[in-house]
Amino acid sequence: MRVDGLTFQNFRNLAIGEIEPCADVNVIYGENAQGKTNLLEAIWMFCGGHSFRGSKENEMIGFDKEFFRIGMDFFSGNRGQNAEITYTMNRKGVKLNGVEKNSSSYLTEVFSAVIFSPEHLSLIKRGPSLRRRFLDGAICQHHVRFASLLSTYQHVLNQRNTLLKDIYRHSELKETLPIWDDSLINSGAQIIERRFDYFRQLREVAGVYHRGISGGKEELDIRYISSCGAIEGDTRDSIQQKLYDAFRSARHDDYRSGYTTIGPHRDDLEITINGLSLRRYGSQGQQRSTVLSLKLAEAELLSERNEEKPVILLDDVLSELDSSRQDFLLNKVDGYQVFVTCCEQSNKEQLQTGKVFTIENGVVR
Repeated sequence: MRVDGLTFQNFRNLAIGEIEPCADVNVIYGENAQGKTNLLEAIWMFCGGHSFRGSKENEMIGFDKEFFRIGMDFFSGNRGQNAEITYTMNRKGVKLNGVEKNSSSYLTEVFSAVIFSPEHLSLIKRGPSLRRRFLDGAICQHHVRFASLLSTYQHVLNQRNTLLKDIYRHSELKETLPIWDDSLINSGAQIIERRFDYFRQLREVAGVYHRGISGGKEELDIRYISSCGAIEGDTRDSIQQKLYDAFRSARHDDYRSGYTTIGPHRDDLEITINGLSLRRYGSQGQQRSTVLSLKLAEAELLSERNEEKPVILLDDVLSELDSSRQDFLLNKVDGYQVFVTCCEQSNKEQLQTGKVFTIENGVVR
């Protein structure tokens, strides 16, 4: 999978223009606030019509403009294809190979990418919810029904939490709690099972990438920590039993707190480098390298599933990395089309083969 051409008009601060990237590494060079990230965002929009920065469509229209338009020629499914996204007057338009589509979700069937942005460093620095979100989001790309399973679990969880708050005032409601427990245990066991299946692959591939990025100096390890005591290798039945036992043991804690204290919504990933906690002891460069390893592993697993390599988008990835780690990302990520932004002259000079675009005030050359 590769981007052969990208056109843009009134998208953020990007002036009317186009680029023709190469099939290997494309460096987008410029000072801060010139539009480098906007260019990556324009490509990412074709993964389903949404911003990776969480922006709404009307926020992506250029200042004092009434619409934006982005178009992309790309190679996917063994053939050349094209797509277009427009937004004007609170209406989004999507075309795929010249045919209008009523939803941008159709784009996910023909184009995929994996993105790293500085915000992803929060996977290491902040709480477990972001690590769960990363894991679940990656799984959803492999199993479409997993998103529905997560939604079902969250709905039941909300209902159970509401009941726990009401039990504080109406103790007779305790008798209805097992009804919600059964549903939560069933969907929760399926979630944990799916997470373990994906996690095993992710840990192995991420470890390989991290050894490459660090020049063999660091060993990355990841451990899934289940709040109910489930461990790798457990069957779904054994996970259900552990959830059942954990729910019974935690029931009084749930009464006191007014929310559900056990379940996959409380699980976490523990990440270590050479046996030490990355969150507590890792340097900025190590933390950045680890998130990159996870993202590259996500791309590798996605390519195995789709039998086609996704495009890799790396935003402000090179800062706080030493020259050897920068060299790995610029010159040794084989087989993928890569777009990487940077603002240091030395970064673009490290590129051995590829293409360099410069951007200034939204104008790309």
